[in-house]
Amino acid sequence: MNIFITGASGYIGGSIALHLMKSGHHIRGLVRDAAKAERLRALGIEPVLGDLDNKQLLMQEAGNADAVINCASSDHRPAIEALLEGLAGSGKPLLHTSGSSTVGDAVAGKSLSDKIFDEDTPLIVAEGKQARYELDRRIIDAAGTMDIRTVILCNTLIYGTGKGLHPDSVQIPALVDHARACGIVQIVGPGLNRWATVHIDDVCALYQLALEKAPAGSFYFVENGEASLADIAAAIGKRLGIAKIEGLSEEDAIAVWGLGRARYSLGSNSRIRGIRARKELGWQPQHASAIAWIEEEMA
Repeated sequence: MNIFITGASGYIGGSIALHLMKSGHHIRGLVRDAAKAERLRALGIEPVLGDLDNKQLLMQEAGNADAVINCASSDHRPAIEALLEGLAGSGKPLLHTSGSSTVGDAVAGKSLSDKIFDEDTPLIVAEGKQARYELDRRIIDAAGTMDIRTVILCNTLIYGTGKGLHPDSVQIPALVDHARACGIVQIVGPGLNRWATVHIDDVCALYQLALEKAPAGSFYFVENGEASLADIAAAIGKRLGIAKIEGLSEEDAIAVWGLGRARYSLGSNSRIRGIRARKELGWQPQHASAIAWIEEEMA
């Protein structure tokens, strides 16, 4: 297949692009930076210079591709609308990358939630994530209204080293970099909150399965395991040889990592069970412990 991937120089998009290319597909990857474009070309990915605000380019690339995978932003509605318009009436697949901070509860690390979500559980959407939830619904609905094989892949906390140009995911490397800089492993509050987790290699395997056989209008949580932020901090400390672990107030955490990451990525609960991908697509993830990866494999 000729596949157009947005975010091809990023962590998720780059990993998926390399994975699918090695499976025999031809990849055209959207990239904003000319230097990164040449690095993508060296990997065998055909670069497309542009950004998510270029509606005509997105429509054209979507129309010419056999499949489209959006890995650039979970929240950029104009870009999604352009891709949908370019694919309208084609029956072709559009895989969209979402994230489970949609149901993050913003507890500032102070409590463990008993709420666990799967694909059949009514979601409790965080106030700051309502727009993402509505965009996901728009994409799912387009399967019926626009004849596009739309699929939502809602990732949890991804760990593992990226395969493309960008090796680092969002959450764990941010904690590691900050710990190395200040000599203390800092988290939000006491870290009682828990996140579902998934290894990047298992993510790539699921995207391939979804591309090949997911039904139109599908939604899949991407999960294989769970860890508290306190346990993640302890593993980081063990790996780096740092004994001191400190819980920051939400205000101080926002000053370090920004509002979105501090509140919805590091300070919240996002407890997920990815049932549907296993049942419908035969997905069999191979990595079950983010803690073991941090302690034994993390660069």
